[in-house]
Amino acid sequence: MKKFALIASFAALAACTQQADKAAEAEAPAAEAAAPAAMDDSAPPTGDYAIKNADGSMATTRLNADGTFESTEADGTKVTGKYVRKDGKDCFDDDGDQAEVCWTAAEPAADGTFTSTSSTGETVTVTPPKS
Repeated sequence: MKKFALIASFAALAACTQQADKAAEAEAPAAEAAAPAAMDDSAPPTGDYAIKNADGSMATTRLNADGTFESTEADGTKVTGKYVRKDGKDCFDDDGDQAEVCWTAAEPAADGTFTSTSSTGETVTVTPPKS
C-alpha cells in the first residue's frame, strides 16, 4: 500500500511541473490567458520518490518510463507493478493479488513535497526526485 503513496507523489510532482510551466507562460506576453493548472491524465514524472508514512517510517518508489514501478517498503519488502494516471489520480496495480489503489495528491509545498491520500484513506508525504 505504501508503494502506491509514492506513485501518487509523482502525480503531484507532475502538477507542480505543469504549474511552473503555466507560470512561465503567464510571465511571457500571450494573446490568450493561461488555463488554470490542473492535473491531467499524462504520465507522472519518472524517477525515485521518497515516501514518509504516517508512522514516520520511510519507503521509496521508482517510476519507470514504461509505466512500471518498483517500491521498497519501510520493512524492506520489494513490490513491483504498473501505474497509470486516471481522472487526475495516480493508480498502482502491483504484480501480486492486491486490488489497484489510486492516490490523490495535494498541492505541493514550496520545497516540492506534497501529501497524497489513497482511496482507502491512508495519507503519506512524498518527496519527488531532485531535478
